[in-house]
Amino acid sequence: MEGDPVDALMRSIRIPPRPSLLVDLQRELAETDPSPRRIAKIIGNDVGMSGALLKLANSPFYGAARKAKSVEQALNFLGVNQCSALITGLLARQAIDGEGPALNNFWDLSAKRARALVFTSRKLRIAPPDIAHTFGLFCDIGVPLLMNRFPDYSDTFDAASTDASQCFTAIEDARHNTNHAAIGCLLARNWGLSSDVSWAILLHHDYRVLEDPATDEAVRSLVALSLLAEKGIQRYHGNSNSIEWDKGGELACRHLDLGPEETADLLDELHEMFDTDH
Repeated sequence: MEGDPVDALMRSIRIPPRPSLLVDLQRELAETDPSPRRIAKIIGNDVGMSGALLKLANSPFYGAARKAKSVEQALNFLGVNQCSALITGLLARQAIDGEGPALNNFWDLSAKRARALVFTSRKLRIAPPDIAHTFGLFCDIGVPLLMNRFPDYSDTFDAASTDASQCFTAIEDARHNTNHAAIGCLLARNWGLSSDVSWAILLHHDYRVLEDPATDEAVRSLVALSLLAEKGIQRYHGNSNSIEWDKGGELACRHLDLGPEETADLLDELHEMFDTDH
């Protein structure tokens, strides 16, 4: 009896293991009363991560009124959950193999999406900012992993990005027997990220869930916010059309209870935020 080909395929895609720094961080965060001092020590043991965290914490978007001069100050200014979300994102970037314009572009886009999700989640008060941030950074994390596995995956990605009728992940499934949402969900689970994040990653191209009361409300809100972020990013880059927004934007607005004017205002505010973030 032959093994399951899909199972064999999944095993052939290299999912980076959960970094030990993340294991230590999550263990401390799971305590009844997590200690900022101990968290600062865990992060401080990795000089590169400490420096990267401070740079992010002091960037225009996250920056408090005062500049953080140490990891402990960053934790005090931004909060433990937001700092751990930033560290998780930095670890993801470190764990994904490869370099070059395509990968740099991928991380730039992921950072924009994460910021857009934090901004809209705060504005609409519908998801904890750290959860929104982690989902924004990780929802397409399967893309570079599939690029590493399949030499022709970038052609698939381009085809899926420009198909106005089919679901993005259906095109990937047809060509590769898997898709970036499934791979991203697998990584999120392996890395111990919250179940809301891993479910939202799995479903973020399946816009039918926005009308499905059986799907958790928090998951649907993240999927809806990701569509808003996608539309905002496309618009910022000068594209008046967004194929994904055409597929699910109306459902997203209905779920978020946004009328046309409120949506337009939010997209204007996102545009301004992207501008000031540079």
